[in-house]
Amino acid sequence: MIETLDAFHFLRPLWLLGLLAVAALWYLARRRKAASDFEAVEIAPHLADALKVGDAGTRRFYPIDGVAAGLTLLALAAAGPSWSRIPNPLVSETAPLVVALKVTESMEATDLAPSRLERARFKILDLINERAGARTALIAYAGSAHRVSPPTEDPNILQPLLQGLNPAVMPVDGDNPAAALALALEIAETTETPGAILFVLDDLNPADIAAFQGSAETPLPPIVMLVTLPDGQIPSQLDRLNDVTVVPLSADDSDIDRIERSLRSAHKAALLADERLKWEDRGWWFLWPAAMLALLWFRRGWTMRWSAVVLLVFGFQVPTIGQAEGWKDWFLTADQQGHLAYQNKEYAWAADLFEDPMWRGHAQMRAGQYAEAAETFAGISTADAAFAEGLSRIRNREYRPGARAFEEALKRQPDFPEAERNREIAWAIVEYVETAQEQSDTGEASGIGADEVVFDNESQRGADTQVEAPTEDSAPQTAQQWIDSIDTDMGDFLRSRFVLENSGGPQ
Repeated sequence: MIETLDAFHFLRPLWLLGLLAVAALWYLARRRKAASDFEAVEIAPHLADALKVGDAGTRRFYPIDGVAAGLTLLALAAAGPSWSRIPNPLVSETAPLVVALKVTESMEATDLAPSRLERARFKILDLINERAGARTALIAYAGSAHRVSPPTEDPNILQPLLQGLNPAVMPVDGDNPAAALALALEIAETTETPGAILFVLDDLNPADIAAFQGSAETPLPPIVMLVTLPDGQIPSQLDRLNDVTVVPLSADDSDIDRIERSLRSAHKAALLADERLKWEDRGWWFLWPAAMLALLWFRRGWTMRWSAVVLLVFGFQVPTIGQAEGWKDWFLTADQQGHLAYQNKEYAWAADLFEDPMWRGHAQMRAGQYAEAAETFAGISTADAAFAEGLSRIRNREYRPGARAFEEALKRQPDFPEAERNREIAWAIVEYVETAQEQSDTGEASGIGADEVVFDNESQRGADTQVEAPTEDSAPQTAQQWIDSIDTDMGDFLRSRFVLENSGGPQ
């Protein structure tokens, strides 16, 4: 709420001068109306004064009062009140999160059934599922800290990795949350939008309290600590952390809800501070009460003959009504209705509503309509559109056209680091696919189970082949089945990787 009040401002403040005209008009019209109440009756002035009780000028509600209130609301709407920014549709609507899980022998205590570590795994998975579509990275720490997974939107990737974490896979015994915080900050710097850090632990080394105290020169991102202790216990040293939100583990989802509120607040604060995003015009909010007041003008004797002219003037300044859906057409434009559907995660419906091609393309991409989104973006001659086209084509497995779209974005805007990075990744994918095709006599690669495999191979490297997958009793493997098919145990894999990292070997 405080951030909203601090961010409140008007996009077109000059329209507020109209309030002075409305106030002057109201004062003159009301005084004249009050004075004319007894002038309309043929009665002597001295008798009229005697019949007046109290201040007749403020005793009644006149038509001009409703007109003035309506014009005031329209002036405020035209001024464009705003207190939030339009989120970037290319990134998640929730703050990215880095989860640091403590993996020590103390976390295997069974005072929290089945164990503290197992309950921590459940809570992390619940949180990831609640944040569907948001990017989450995972860190494990004991005496040393290790990156388990980079930021990902897929909980199926994190689930087997979480199951493989136990104290036996950690190469160094101990408790070093400061190292986990440093690694989390390193990962957080790679995200496109500022995110937050979640520590899942049962205790905090008092010697590391200072590491969690930010400063004005180097402020820390929002940090939340989920304490996995029975009966909602909180270690006393955590009370010394002023800028950290401490959440006790609960049997229900109240702890998840509290963490989500903290993350949404952090994401909202990050959006307000992002100067690259446009402010969202909330003027249409004032049109609803203005419309309700306008209904009073249909009462007999309440019609202001000149109000239609004023409304016509204001009508040229407020957004025009588009064709979208039934009664909403009276109050919201098609793009406004599309934005509401987009916020409700009804992306396919939003794509049908949007008239703005950029927003329509973003909605199509979120709805999984990658080919349609790519065609929509291709019709827009901006660097952002070319970048979005590249993302759509990559997700549609059109790697070479995607790489070319990123190149087009760089032509339109040479200083575009995101497009440059994605172009390199896209061309690397093209090289990998064509190399795999060239080195395989059958065109069959590990993990490919599609009915037909078509390589993006303009260079004609290798033989053109098709792979026919068996159709009887065939079904795509789930993530868990794929993990189970791996000979090496996930815990052994993680331990080998962590030992290699800890020894300073290649990552």
